[in-house]
Amino acid sequence: MFMYTAAHRTLPFGAVVRVTNLNNGKQVEVRINDRGPFVANRIIDLSYSAAVAIGMIGTGTAPVRLDIVGGPNPNVGFFGVQVGAFAVEENAERLRDRLSTQYSPVTITPYDSPSGMFYRVRVGRLATQAAAQQLAQQLAEQDQFVAFVVRLDD
Repeated sequence: MFMYTAAHRTLPFGAVVRVTNLNNGKQVEVRINDRGPFVANRIIDLSYSAAVAIGMIGTGTAPVRLDIVGGPNPNVGFFGVQVGAFAVEENAERLRDRLSTQYSPVTITPYDSPSGMFYRVRVGRLATQAAAQQLAQQLAEQDQFVAFVVRLDD
């Protein structure tokens, strides 16, 4: 919360990103240390301190530009599609079992959040973000999921 960190769905952990608030021109450099945001039309979730630094506290959101300034290569890694996050592990297991008949692999990734444990259901392990985006589109069209492409970090 008080460090300059951020969540991003596909940039690798450890990437350093310059975030520019396009409303006021203020900039901050943050290190990616989490996945998210899992809200449509949002591309990054800043820590409280980073949001204060670029004047986003009052509004909560703002149009931003991201520039990668350091860290691991963002083009190397594997990508998947998150189709759900559940507080009850059995619900995640039911969805995994249902999807496993059509897709592979389907995994459950536990996430210990400040508001409790969540079980994220993810489909696929693809070498490119573009391939994962195609899978996300297929899941949205065929199975009516709100699907998010995510980097699969070890």
